[in-house]
Amino acid sequence: MQEHSSAFVATRELPQLAPPRKNDGPLAVVRTNLFSTPLDTVLTLACAAFLIWVAVKLVDFVWVSAVFVGDNREACLVEGGGHGGACWAFVEAKFGQFVYGTYPLEQRWRVDAIFLALAALIAALVVPNMPYKRINAVLLFAVFPIVSLVLLTGGEFDLPGGTIALALILAAAVTLSGVGSSPRVGFSRLDMRAAIWLALAAFALALLAIVVDLGSVRVLVFDFSILTLLSALAALASIALAIAAGLRAGSGGVVALFTPLVFALLFVVALSGDFGLSHVPTNRWGGLMLTLVVAFSVIAASLPLGILLALGRRSHMPAIRLFCIIFIEFWRGVPLITVLFMATFMLPLFMPDGVNFNSLLRVVVGFSMFAGAYMAEVIRGGLQAIPRGQYEGADAMALSYWQKMRLIILPQALKIVIPGIVNTFIGVFKDTSLVYIIGLADLLGTVKRGFADPNWITPTTPATGLLFAACIYWVFCFGMSRYSIFVERRLDTGHKR
Repeated sequence: MQEHSSAFVATRELPQLAPPRKNDGPLAVVRTNLFSTPLDTVLTLACAAFLIWVAVKLVDFVWVSAVFVGDNREACLVEGGGHGGACWAFVEAKFGQFVYGTYPLEQRWRVDAIFLALAALIAALVVPNMPYKRINAVLLFAVFPIVSLVLLTGGEFDLPGGTIALALILAAAVTLSGVGSSPRVGFSRLDMRAAIWLALAAFALALLAIVVDLGSVRVLVFDFSILTLLSALAALASIALAIAAGLRAGSGGVVALFTPLVFALLFVVALSGDFGLSHVPTNRWGGLMLTLVVAFSVIAASLPLGILLALGRRSHMPAIRLFCIIFIEFWRGVPLITVLFMATFMLPLFMPDGVNFNSLLRVVVGFSMFAGAYMAEVIRGGLQAIPRGQYEGADAMALSYWQKMRLIILPQALKIVIPGIVNTFIGVFKDTSLVYIIGLADLLGTVKRGFADPNWITPTTPATGLLFAACIYWVFCFGMSRYSIFVERRLDTGHKR
């Protein structure tokens, strides 16, 4: 069978076809997502109408009908009654209280200096490619809190011997961890084992001094009990042995070895020194200043505490693992407001006679433990996400436990859980408003107190004050959120094919 075929030759030009419908671009996205079906169109138009109505009302309240200038409530009242616009004159009149609380007017330059220093240090730390990152981190997390405490309170604390012993114990712990993590030293040497036992003895003596009083002695200008003096001497001996071991082994620079001890001594000198500043008690603190003090302190304390608890919960040592599990589950199972009430009203009842801590300090410590428990679970999720091969590779390199965690495991785990960490930070910042319930006037509490001023009682005063506070909270929380996204993108490496 023969197939017949012939070539086709066009004898006229065909008409042009209509261009295909665009599937990209803003119009295509709107059409596909908002107007793809009649139901979507109706819902889109209804939501748009509602949003336009809200925007018009909000602009009218915030700007068009608002009052920006006035000396008292008469400026914000509407003739004939009813509700007018926002009373921004109230915010202007109370702005100093919203920022500083009842801090003395002539001493507010201290708070301004702290705000400027905090902004400069944070900017130097978070901006990419800025030099001296390590120095900036030390200044922000180690030096800045002490300077802030001295400026805000006036310094010249009457430090008890127990506080000095505790500072030396912490310095001993940091020195031991730094020297012992060096591969040239380790923790198995005789002098390092002796240093560890001395540090443990110092800690035990400090705890025993809380319940046992064997008399007191005065050294220089400080009053020690017998047990706290022995604790301080044991901590100094532990530091000396650790530094000597590091110098003999050549494990690092001399500056790094002496830094914890120098910092502890500077801490004692800075808090006990007289800098000519008038004393301002913490019950005069308030407003945005108090909110930032509580939030920054809790954030700075909860992250390292959460890391230690997460590592302890995954430890192979039963005692440490059980302690961390009990600690985490206890604090996670108690409401934050209960923690604040316990720290404020119940904790002083269990302290020995004559021993008392500042109410703000008690709140910060309780809040830090609460936030640290939640942070521990966030970081534990990152540790569980690390492939087992990373642990095996670190073991194959003969790294110690702390070297493995510090150099290989924790950097990867923290990068994975950046969203969870920042989410916890944002929650901490917003939860600072709960301290108003126990009598501390944070930003929201100070704004609420302003509502009771008879010179500014109007129908729109509460809404204006709460809107102002909401904007302040939103600015800080949104800034943390956007920076976390930036850090995620910057560290998003090593997992793409």
